[in-house]
This record gives sequence, structure tokens and C-alpha cells, in this order.
Amino acid sequence: MQIVQNYKLPSLYLRIAIGSAYLWEVADRLGMLGANGKPHVSWGDWGHFIAYAAQVMSFLPASLIPALAALATIGEAVFGLLILLGLFTRQAALGSGVLSLGFAVAMAISFGIESPLGYSVFTLSAGSFLLATLPNYSWSLDSRLMNKKINKQLGIYQDRNSFEAVFNHKF
Repeated sequence: MQIVQNYKLPSLYLRIAIGSAYLWEVADRLGMLGANGKPHVSWGDWGHFIAYAAQVMSFLPASLIPALAALATIGEAVFGLLILLGLFTRQAALGSGVLSLGFAVAMAISFGIESPLGYSVFTLSAGSFLLATLPNYSWSLDSRLMNKKINKQLGIYQDRNSFEAVFNHKF
């Protein structure tokens, strides 16, 4: 039995789902989606996010919470943007998998297993790890850069001036 390995669209869908989810959460905690208490807003500002982060990481010393929350936010912003653009996708997906697995474990410790399961945090982690295993990423900057590198190695020119120079070259 031969398995068809057409993963181009599912890969793009996975990149969009992971990247946009991270960037949405970052926008929420930075107040870009509206104030706390408004519809579709979980935190609305950094203060409310820090209070939630303290609950999630209740097993850690309180002095570590702001730094870890900032690192998590930076990680989410960077991984979300890289995955969405398809730049350093494999590395970003691995980082995303580790980060979201850390979230899931912290949520399970503090709130019980139903919290990370209900919010699909394990699913986010698994999807990130799956994305990291794909052989290539269609419709991505990685793909574009790889094609450019291969074409350069083969002597195939993509810009007009280089093409004309080769075309007009006397052999």
C-alpha cells in the first residue's frame, strides 16, 4: 500500500494555526485586542496576564514569574512570527513544541490535567513537533530561500540582469 505524501496544504494550515494562535495571545496580553473584560479578550493588559501566569506557575517562587512570563511572551511572539512566515520553520516548530509542552505541564500541575486538555495545549505541542518533522515547507520563506540557494549552486539566475548576462554571453 502506497501512502500519498501530499502535505503541502495541511502544512500551511498547521503553520497558520500555530503562528496565529501565538500572535493572538501575545496581542491579547499586550492590550491590542481591547481592555480586560471586553468580549474575546482574556487578559487585555500585562498586569492581568502576570496574575494568570502566577496561577499557572504557582509551584514556582513568585519572584521568577515576571521574568518567565516575559520570556514566554517573547518566545510566543518569535515562534509565532517565524512559523507564520515559514522562516527557520523546523527550529521554530521545535521551540514551539517545547514551549507549549512546558505550558501544558505547568497548567496540569497547577490546575489539573483537564486544563491543558481542554485548552488543547498538548495538541499545540504535538502539532508543533509534527510540523518540525516535515521534510520541507511549501509556501514559506524557507522554501523560497532554499530554491534560490539551489538555483545559485546550479548556475540558474532568477533576476533579469543576471539572466540577460547569461543569455547574451558568447559561448
